Formats: sequence, structure tokens, C-alpha cells
Amino acid sequence: MNLLRKTMLSLTVGSALAATPVLANSDEIAAAVNADYDAYLDELFLHFHMNPELFFLETKTAARMAAELRAVGLEVTEGVGGTGVVGMLRNGEGPLILLRADMDGLPVQEKSGLDYASTATQVGQDGQEYPVMHACGHDVHITSMVGTARRLMAMRDQWSGTIMFIVQPAEERVGGAKAMMEDGLYERFGKPDYAVAFHVASVIPTGIVTASEGIQYSSADSVDIMVPGIGAHGASPHAGRDPVYIGSQIVTALQSIVSREVMPLSPGVITVGAFHAGSKHNIISDRADLQLTVRANDERVREQLLAAIERVAVNVGRAHGLPDDMPVQVTVTEGTPVTYNDPALARRLNGVMKATFGEENVPPFEQRGMGAEDFAFFVAEDTGVPGYYFAVGGTPQEAFDAAENGGPPVPTHHSPLFKIAPRESVTVGTRAMIAAVLDLAPAK
Repeated sequence: MNLLRKTMLSLTVGSALAATPVLANSDEIAAAVNADYDAYLDELFLHFHMNPELFFLETKTAARMAAELRAVGLEVTEGVGGTGVVGMLRNGEGPLILLRADMDGLPVQEKSGLDYASTATQVGQDGQEYPVMHACGHDVHITSMVGTARRLMAMRDQWSGTIMFIVQPAEERVGGAKAMMEDGLYERFGKPDYAVAFHVASVIPTGIVTASEGIQYSSADSVDIMVPGIGAHGASPHAGRDPVYIGSQIVTALQSIVSREVMPLSPGVITVGAFHAGSKHNIISDRADLQLTVRANDERVREQLLAAIERVAVNVGRAHGLPDDMPVQVTVTEGTPVTYNDPALARRLNGVMKATFGEENVPPFEQRGMGAEDFAFFVAEDTGVPGYYFAVGGTPQEAFDAAENGGPPVPTHHSPLFKIAPRESVTVGTRAMIAAVLDLAPAK
């Protein structure tokens, strides 16, 4: 969906978004959230950080989140879209607001040096055992969700409506949101009037909240390319068809797509992240496998990239003599669309964030690379649900200052060195979620 169509969509909800922001007492809320962090959320964060689970296998995390939301007093349904959890907090007439937190970890061995670093391992869906780490901050998101639910339950006199708390699996595979939608999320629990989520960002200083009034995250697609070959002795390459050589030519040819086929002002990325083939020095194998990630900021460019990858890969194989009955095979295994914030909703809630945290702490959003998010499935064009996705800073400014003066660089997401400041991240995320609800669902 292009930005013009998204802007047109936002106009259909314009009257609902035109209200003056409802600003609760930020100091009182901040004090209450910080007290809750000391009394409860700190320990909960440590539990989640030390017990991460892989995508679609988050059974213990889901059970703990279900128990936490039930303890608050929510109506809880488990097993939505696999391990997903839905908690409903009903508080009279008013809008239905979806608040989402993702809960999966990554197959990364933690090397952060933290005294609470994860040492967990888990057998993945492929049967292999992996070290597991919250290397993307999802432990912050679910802890903040519990904090948000606890505060909103205690503040029921200050808002009116229904909150749908979504504990989502498998964001790292960009499959969990889609699975929950395919399991009838909106049919079973109601179509939201608004959908809100956040992501902690290690590359942003703590205390900062920032959101785009348009594109927030890129699309992402995982593409597998299987290159068949005709095996032979390494000393007799003429007797076979070498899939390592053909695959290498494909890798090189793919780089021409972005540089020579996509309009220069339209961002796109094609990265070959894995290339597996062969078993020994002197054997020409009969197969090579490539794994790609593909990113775009526009659905038209996304479609263009995927079509070009298949065309290039298949025809490079043909050019190097693969028979017609042995074509290169290209498969898109998973993907998520571009994540757009509804412009009118984002302007409104960015104003709320500035009033809550101070204008200097809510700078214009800057896209720092082409990360992706499957929150897009909750707010896709065909749902008609306006969405607001924001980033919360996770690293103290002192760490950035030290890095500029020759100190260690600030670790990025998915790094084994990844770490964030828990208190600052959880409390700011919680306060921001509360502020959004109080504005969108004021008391009657």
C-alpha cells in the first residue's frame, strides 16, 4: 500500500482523531510506574530475560504472560495462532484498542557480560538445539505490557472502553501476527478501532520516544534458492554442472537488481545471508542452497525485487547449462509487508508523547536501516485498522558518549552483545502505552 492510499485511509477516521489530547497527570503516572517497577516489574523482566524461548515455541513465556494478565483481572484466551495470548480488559463504553507485545527470543548465545545473561538452550522447530537470547528486546515489551495492564486496571476511572492485550509469538520469523490473524483474531475478539505497539531500540538514547507519521519499518521477505547441479569429480568439472559456481554467479547477478533495476530514490536491499554446498575438496556437489533476506519501503518495489530475484536466478542457471527439467528453484518462505503508521493517528499520538515526555524527548523519527515488523498484519490496508508503532530508547546517553570517545560501540539488535537499560526502557514504554490509551479512550 503506498503512502497516498494510506493517507486517504487516515481521512476516513479523521473525525475520530480530531479530539484534543487528554493529558493525565504525567508525574503521578511516572511515580506509580516506577514504584511498580521496583516492587514487581524488575523481577519479572529478569525472569523473561533469563528464560527466552524461540519463535512458535514460547510455551512457558506464554503461560507466564497468561497468568500475569489473569492476575490483573483480564479475560485471557491462550493458544491463539499457536502460542499467542489475548487478554481483554473491559471498562464500559468506548473504543476497542489493541496493544501488542511480541515475546520470542533468538538463536543467539548471549555474550553481554550481564550478571543476568541468558544461558538457556532450546531445541528449535528443525530439531537442532540452540542457545537462546532476548537479543532484540522482546523481554522489555512483555514486561511493559504487564506494567501497562496493572496501571490501566488501577486507573479505570480515567478511561473508558476495551483494551485487547496481544501477546504475540514469532515476530522474529515475521509469522506470529499473521498466524493470530489467520486464527480469527478480529472475528473472535473484535476489530480494533486503533492498534498500538512499541519496540525498544538500543541505537536510541533512553528517555526518547519517536514515531513516523508514515512508513515506520520496511517489508521483509525470506527467500530460499535451490541450485541443482550434476555431480562430478573435482578434477573433471566438464563432466558435470557445478552448483557452487552457478550459485556464485547468482549471488553476483542479484546485486545488479537494486543498482540497475530499481529507481535510485526507492530503497531496496537484497542480502544473501547463507550459502551451503558441497562436502569435500574434490567433489563437485549436486546441490547448493542460498538464503536471502529482501527489504523494501514500498509494496511495488517489494514485488519488483521478488520477481527479479526469480528471473535472475532461474536464467543464470539456464545460461550455465542446467537442463530444463532441472531448473533453479526460488521460494519465498516468509514475509511481512511495510509497516505504516496512520498519519493522522501518528500526529495525534506524537502530540500526546510530546506533552507526556517533553518535546525535546520526542524527535522526528529516523529510519535507521531497513528493519521490519510483522505488526503490519494487524494494521494492513484490508483491515481498516489505524496503527501507531513507536520506538523507545534503550541505551543510556553515556554509552553513546563513550563510544564517540573511543569506547566500545553500542551493540545493535540481534548481536550477542545486545543489552538495554531495563528500568528506563520498561518504564518509558509503559508510560507511553498508558498515555496513548488515556488519549484514545478518555473517561465518559
